[in-house]
Amino acid sequence: MLTMINQTLRISLSLSYSSGSVRTTLSWSTQVRRWVASSTAQLQVFGAAIALVILPVFVQAPLVRYFPWLSLAITPLWLWLGTWLMRHTQWHLWGDLIVGFGWIWLTGSLYWGWFRWEPVAHLPVEALGLPIALVCLRQGWGRVGSYFFLGSLLGTAVTDLYINWMHLFPSWRQLMLTSPDLAPLVLRAASATLETDVAACRAIVLVIFLLVATAIALTTSRQLAWWAFGGAVFSTLIVDGLFFLTASLA
Repeated sequence: MLTMINQTLRISLSLSYSSGSVRTTLSWSTQVRRWVASSTAQLQVFGAAIALVILPVFVQAPLVRYFPWLSLAITPLWLWLGTWLMRHTQWHLWGDLIVGFGWIWLTGSLYWGWFRWEPVAHLPVEALGLPIALVCLRQGWGRVGSYFFLGSLLGTAVTDLYINWMHLFPSWRQLMLTSPDLAPLVLRAASATLETDVAACRAIVLVIFLLVATAIALTTSRQLAWWAFGGAVFSTLIVDGLFFLTASLA
């Protein structure tokens, strides 16, 4: 009799626990759906910021290598498109983001077109748009685009810090000066430097920093400017990951 009672109690407790787990899972699922539904604009800006940082890797990089003046001449078109969209209420947000992207395109065209052989000049050239972003923020204009530019600049600084930390500036110069046929040899030599415990530890430190910076941006505020900043910072991990993968497979 006691055995039957104990078995009944165990079954009841098991069913109660299972029912509670199902309710908890459904509750979490409902909360996630509600959060996504209420954060559509934030997620769109976050995704667009990631895409706009990755885009130059596949489009601007080959363009500026062979047609630097064309890449530079496209800059006013980005800025014009962004300011034109900002005049329309329904497109203001995306115009703001494109203006910020225009400054990134400008500095990227300048560096990769004429200064790519000197890694020390990378960050200073990429930072040429910093005074413009700060003035825009002070004037209360182009906030989303300015935060997007600042996030991208922070990501660039972290990447350059790691490259310098690993003493890869000579490999950078060699890669920029060598012919495309010999580039895989340079990339393989660079990837060998990154396949050490020291390189891994330093990479982990910077990855954690970028993830924390992204998390702070996304949790500090629901303002779209912060989500543009977070997307630009997070995209650094994707771009750097692609470069490391390319070097490993070269």
